[in-house]
Amino acid sequence: MKRVLLSASSMVDPDAFRAFIGDAVDEPVEIEVARLGATGRLIEAGSRFDDGAGFDAVVVDVDTAVTAETLDALGSELEVVVRAAVGVNDVDVSAAADAGVTVTRVPEYCTEEVATHSLSLLFACLRSVAEYDAAVADGRWTWEEGRPIRRVSESTIGLLSFGPIARRAAEQLSGFGATLLAYDPFVDGDRMDERGVEKVTFEALFDRSDHVAVYAPLTESTRGIVDGDALARLSAHSVVINVGRGPVIDAGALVETLESGAIKAAGLDVLAEEPPDDDPLVGRDDTIITPHAAWYSEDAREELNRSVAADVAAVFNGGVPDGRVDPDADWL
Repeated sequence: MKRVLLSASSMVDPDAFRAFIGDAVDEPVEIEVARLGATGRLIEAGSRFDDGAGFDAVVVDVDTAVTAETLDALGSELEVVVRAAVGVNDVDVSAAADAGVTVTRVPEYCTEEVATHSLSLLFACLRSVAEYDAAVADGRWTWEEGRPIRRVSESTIGLLSFGPIARRAAEQLSGFGATLLAYDPFVDGDRMDERGVEKVTFEALFDRSDHVAVYAPLTESTRGIVDGDALARLSAHSVVINVGRGPVIDAGALVETLESGAIKAAGLDVLAEEPPDDDPLVGRDDTIITPHAAWYSEDAREELNRSVAADVAAVFNGGVPDGRVDPDADWL
């Protein structure tokens, strides 16, 4: 008997997981669904069985950190921790490797959705959509409300990170005529050139870009990388988009930059704290915020659950899961 703990969340669908894992595992699978959302709840869930065996697999959402302490509490039978998301920034991958536990993620399930969402935020900010909507609702029918607006085709857009989502966004942007730049120390210039994107340094990205879209994962090297100095390199007409991870941008510096009028607007799908608690970015007229929803479509959710189940089945059957995270990866 294999035991699987599933996080009860908007992303993980227990019925879909059961359906997908189906006959893929050679022995019976017992599935328990629990409302996690905190490390303490995960540790508590790991001690429920009288036989002390714990779970063989744990599937968690982005709201549940998996620490070394968690791994110890989940028992010696644990074989795999599955992050039902793209990033693994709050999973202790090194501790898992030391414990002989495989960590997997689903790196490309929502590539199309997040890329599209990033452009939606960008164009909404560029075209002053929120300002126009608020003005009309307030009885003001005037084009001047959204000034100034500049052509996309005559702008330079910088992409911070050039993974699958940023590459898809570059493809989508290619038809608008904008100049595209990207900074990513792990991607060579030839791969960017193939997509009509120029590889630049971090400083040049902000010096030369009219607008910057952040796709970067959260690592020690990216935390707070978009700070006040970086933002100061932009112009008063600039827009900053973040669909990567909230803490990649220094939130305090972003607030100060917006308040000073040094940039035009920000479009954010991720925040430093989610859900926000008295966040000064929330409710600003120059900021559009969506609730970490860029990943969502019914298609992406189905693909996520299929991939999660396939990875669990692969580990249980002695194979290598498609979403395995290399504990020695440079980007971690």
